[in-house]
Amino acid sequence: MIRGRIFNVQRFSVHDGPGIRTTVFFKGCPLRCAWCHNPESIRGEVELAVAESRCIHCGECIEACPTGRLEALGEGSPAHYAPGAMLDAPECTLCGTCVVTCPVEARQLVGRLVTVDELLADLLKDRLFFDDSGGGVTFSGGEPLAQPEFLAAALDACRRQGVRTAVDTSGFCRQEDLLAVAGRTDLFLYDLKHMDDERHRQLTGVSNRRILDNLRALVRAQVGAHEAIWIRVPVIPGVNDDAENLDATARFVTSLPGVRRLHLLPYHGHGMGKRERLSEPAPRTAVPLPEAPAAVDGNAHLEALAERLSAAGLETHLGG
Repeated sequence: MIRGRIFNVQRFSVHDGPGIRTTVFFKGCPLRCAWCHNPESIRGEVELAVAESRCIHCGECIEACPTGRLEALGEGSPAHYAPGAMLDAPECTLCGTCVVTCPVEARQLVGRLVTVDELLADLLKDRLFFDDSGGGVTFSGGEPLAQPEFLAAALDACRRQGVRTAVDTSGFCRQEDLLAVAGRTDLFLYDLKHMDDERHRQLTGVSNRRILDNLRALVRAQVGAHEAIWIRVPVIPGVNDDAENLDATARFVTSLPGVRRLHLLPYHGHGMGKRERLSEPAPRTAVPLPEAPAAVDGNAHLEALAERLSAAGLETHLGG
């Protein structure tokens, strides 16, 4: 029985493909993007997250912990096992006792194993919305192709039920896994984060060569049931929105036969708060946070970038 590890199923999503969608977030990612919106997706294993702002310092979790080693260091400090911040307790088995005990839900286990049948039963609850809106299921992450067998089985299960699917990928995966999925999904949402290889390494921890080679191979293999590839670029002000990178992106995408649709994704700083709850260190390469709420939406800056890319022959969209 194939099982996969996910950390969220988000309903009524309108930003992960056409129509109303349910997005399944896979746990585990080979990239370490400095601006990551979902840092809880990076590690493949289950993690404990602690929302310090919710903690009322009641001590219930400390009393309940079966290891007897959970404690708060310092007056008014919430208790958890984050090395370097609180007591490091390698005996922690992530049993969830402290999560259940917490009266204000300040503690959460992030990640769970599911079978394909369990996941499909959950997804089919939204079938009416898919049918009415032309939507479906999007497999995102993390990196869904880091769990290729589970992804393929989930896609096959959706197809048997007549549910349209999309795969949101960084493209950093084994090429054979990517091509195996190509015949199983209706749409790829394919991320391009930076065209300069060295800069890409600095920002994500990996080279972009495999990503670009895989996209070329995917386009060559595009047949029959698989026809759609949408390119998505997360726009990080001052990082990848310069003219040189935009023009390089346009040249590369327009060189791909049949691929013309590109989406510019606005950047927000929500991931930094999630890092704190997971006691994750700040990224090695700092990126500026948005200065105002307008930066989250399709503002004048994004529209100007879209005009430049459209002039290069791309069908450019904001968001989605």
